[in-house]
Amino acid sequence: MKVLGIAGYSGAGKSTLLEKLIPLFRADGVSVSLIKHAHHGFDVDQPGKDSYRHRQAGAGEVLVASDVRWALMHENAEPVAPPLRELLGRLSPCDLVLVEGWKRDPIPKIEVHRAENGKPWLYPEDENILAVASDVSPPDSNKIWLALDDIEGIRAFIKEKIGV
Repeated sequence: MKVLGIAGYSGAGKSTLLEKLIPLFRADGVSVSLIKHAHHGFDVDQPGKDSYRHRQAGAGEVLVASDVRWALMHENAEPVAPPLRELLGRLSPCDLVLVEGWKRDPIPKIEVHRAENGKPWLYPEDENILAVASDVSPPDSNKIWLALDDIEGIRAFIKEKIGV
Protein backbone atom coordinates (compact mmCIF):
# COMPACT_ATOMS: atom_id res chain seq x y z
CA MET A 1 0.00 0.00 0.00
CA LYS A 2 1.14 3.50 -0.79
CA VAL A 3 0.40 6.05 1.94
CA LEU A 4 -0.01 9.80 1.55
CA GLY A 5 -0.99 12.26 4.23
CA ILE A 6 -3.14 15.28 3.61
CA ALA A 7 -2.15 17.62 6.42
CA GLY A 8 -3.18 21.07 7.49
CA TYR A 9 -5.09 23.03 10.06
CA SER A 10 -8.86 22.86 10.45
CA GLY A 11 -10.71 24.81 7.80
CA ALA A 12 -7.92 24.60 5.21
CA GLY A 13 -9.91 22.34 2.88
CA LYS A 14 -8.45 18.88 3.50
CA SER A 15 -11.78 17.04 3.42
CA THR A 16 -12.97 18.95 0.37
CA LEU A 17 -9.74 18.14 -1.48
CA LEU A 18 -10.03 14.45 -0.58
CA GLU A 19 -13.68 14.38 -1.65
CA LYS A 20 -12.59 15.62 -5.09
CA LEU A 21 -9.48 13.43 -5.43
CA ILE A 22 -10.94 10.07 -4.44
CA PRO A 23 -13.33 9.75 -7.43
CA LEU A 24 -10.50 10.70 -9.82
CA PHE A 25 -8.27 7.93 -8.46
CA ARG A 26 -11.17 5.47 -8.53
CA ALA A 27 -11.80 6.40 -12.19
CA ASP A 28 -8.12 5.56 -12.85
CA GLY A 29 -8.67 2.10 -11.35
CA VAL A 30 -6.79 2.95 -8.14
CA SER A 31 -8.32 1.38 -5.03
CA VAL A 32 -8.38 3.98 -2.26
CA SER A 33 -8.89 3.78 1.49
CA LEU A 34 -8.90 6.65 3.94
CA ILE A 35 -7.94 7.07 7.57
CA LYS A 36 -9.18 10.23 9.25
CA HIS A 37 -8.07 11.50 12.63
CA ALA A 38 -10.81 12.96 14.81
CA HIS A 39 -9.62 15.34 17.51
CA HIS A 40 -12.71 14.93 19.65
CA GLY A 41 -14.86 12.02 20.68
CA PHE A 42 -17.06 10.80 17.86
CA ASP A 43 -19.66 8.14 17.44
CA VAL A 44 -20.69 6.30 14.29
CA ASP A 45 -23.45 4.56 16.20
CA GLN A 46 -26.90 5.90 17.11
CA PRO A 47 -28.39 5.98 20.59
CA GLY A 48 -31.17 3.44 20.91
CA LYS A 49 -29.77 1.01 18.31
CA ASP A 50 -28.82 -2.45 19.55
CA SER A 51 -25.14 -1.96 18.73
CA TYR A 52 -25.07 1.29 20.71
CA ARG A 53 -26.76 -0.38 23.67
CA HIS A 54 -24.25 -3.25 23.55
CA ARG A 55 -21.30 -0.84 23.63
CA GLN A 56 -22.91 1.09 26.48
CA ALA A 57 -23.28 -2.22 28.32
CA GLY A 58 -19.50 -2.71 28.13
CA ALA A 59 -18.67 -4.62 24.95
CA GLY A 60 -15.09 -3.78 23.96
CA GLU A 61 -15.86 -4.22 20.27
CA VAL A 62 -19.07 -4.27 18.30
CA LEU A 63 -19.12 -5.27 14.66
CA VAL A 64 -22.22 -4.34 12.67
CA ALA A 65 -22.64 -5.92 9.24
CA SER A 66 -25.13 -5.85 6.40
CA ASP A 67 -25.05 -6.81 2.75
CA VAL A 68 -23.88 -3.26 1.92
CA ARG A 69 -21.17 -2.49 4.54
CA TRP A 70 -19.73 -3.40 7.87
CA ALA A 71 -18.23 -1.32 10.66
CA LEU A 72 -16.16 -2.30 13.66
CA MET A 73 -16.39 -0.06 16.70
CA HIS A 74 -13.58 -0.55 19.17
CA GLU A 75 -13.57 1.10 22.57
CA ASN A 76 -10.07 2.19 23.64
CA ALA A 77 -9.21 1.06 27.16
CA GLU A 78 -7.23 4.28 27.60
CA PRO A 79 -8.18 7.64 26.08
CA VAL A 80 -5.30 7.55 23.60
CA ALA A 81 -5.65 7.29 19.83
CA PRO A 82 -3.90 4.23 18.37
CA PRO A 83 -0.75 4.92 16.35
CA LEU A 84 -1.23 5.41 12.63
CA ARG A 85 0.97 2.37 11.89
CA GLU A 86 -1.42 0.16 13.86
CA LEU A 87 -4.46 1.53 12.03
CA LEU A 88 -2.80 1.04 8.64
CA GLY A 89 -2.32 -2.61 9.55
CA ARG A 90 -6.07 -3.01 10.06
CA LEU A 91 -6.99 -1.95 6.52
CA SER A 92 -7.66 -4.38 3.71
CA PRO A 93 -5.11 -4.24 0.88
CA CYS A 94 -5.54 -1.32 -1.50
CA ASP A 95 -3.41 0.76 -3.86
CA LEU A 96 -3.48 4.04 -1.94
CA VAL A 97 -4.27 5.03 1.63
CA LEU A 98 -5.00 8.70 2.08
CA VAL A 99 -4.51 9.92 5.64
CA GLU A 100 -6.27 13.04 6.87
CA GLY A 101 -4.69 14.32 10.03
CA TRP A 102 -1.66 12.85 11.78
CA LYS A 103 0.14 15.96 10.56
CA ARG A 104 3.18 15.21 12.73
CA ASP A 105 3.64 11.57 11.66
CA PRO A 106 6.64 10.77 9.42
CA ILE A 107 4.72 9.89 6.26
CA PRO A 108 4.86 11.65 2.88
CA LYS A 109 2.34 14.48 2.88
CA ILE A 110 0.78 17.29 0.97
CA GLU A 111 0.11 20.32 3.14
CA VAL A 112 -3.23 22.00 2.55
CA HIS A 113 -3.01 25.68 3.47
CA ARG A 114 -5.56 28.46 3.17
CA ALA A 115 -4.32 32.01 3.67
CA GLU A 116 -7.55 33.29 5.23
CA ASN A 117 -7.12 30.86 8.16
CA GLY A 118 -4.13 32.86 9.36
CA LYS A 119 -2.38 29.66 10.49
CA PRO A 120 1.35 29.07 10.09
CA TRP A 121 2.77 26.88 7.34
CA LEU A 122 3.62 23.30 8.37
CA TYR A 123 6.28 22.59 5.73
CA PRO A 124 9.17 24.53 7.28
CA GLU A 125 9.09 22.16 10.27
CA ASP A 126 8.26 18.94 8.42
CA GLU A 127 10.64 17.41 5.89
CA ASN A 128 7.93 14.87 4.93
CA ILE A 129 5.82 17.51 3.20
CA LEU A 130 6.36 16.93 -0.51
CA ALA A 131 4.32 19.92 -1.70
CA VAL A 132 1.86 22.56 -0.60
CA ALA A 133 -1.66 22.79 -2.02
CA SER A 134 -2.77 26.31 -1.27
CA ASP A 135 -4.68 29.34 -2.48
CA VAL A 136 -1.39 31.30 -2.23
CA SER A 137 2.17 30.35 -3.08
CA PRO A 138 4.37 29.47 -0.10
CA PRO A 139 6.99 31.96 1.08
CA ASP A 140 9.77 29.47 0.23
CA SER A 141 10.05 29.52 -3.56
CA ASN A 142 11.83 26.12 -3.45
CA LYS A 143 8.74 24.36 -2.03
CA ILE A 144 6.52 22.80 -4.69
CA TRP A 145 3.26 24.73 -4.89
CA LEU A 146 0.04 23.18 -6.20
CA ALA A 147 -2.92 25.50 -6.69
CA LEU A 148 -5.62 24.30 -4.30
CA ASP A 149 -8.28 24.49 -7.00
CA ASP A 150 -6.19 22.54 -9.57
CA ILE A 151 -7.48 19.09 -8.65
CA GLU A 152 -6.14 17.49 -11.84
CA GLY A 153 -2.68 18.96 -11.16
CA ILE A 154 -2.71 17.69 -7.58
CA ARG A 155 -3.80 14.24 -8.80
CA ALA A 156 -1.00 14.17 -11.39
CA PHE A 157 1.55 15.18 -8.75
CA ILE A 158 0.40 12.40 -6.41
CA LYS A 159 0.49 9.80 -9.19
CA GLU A 160 4.03 10.81 -10.09
CA LYS A 161 5.43 11.14 -6.55
CA ILE A 162 3.62 8.25 -4.86
CA GLY A 163 3.52 5.95 -7.86
CA VAL A 164 -0.14 4.97 -8.12
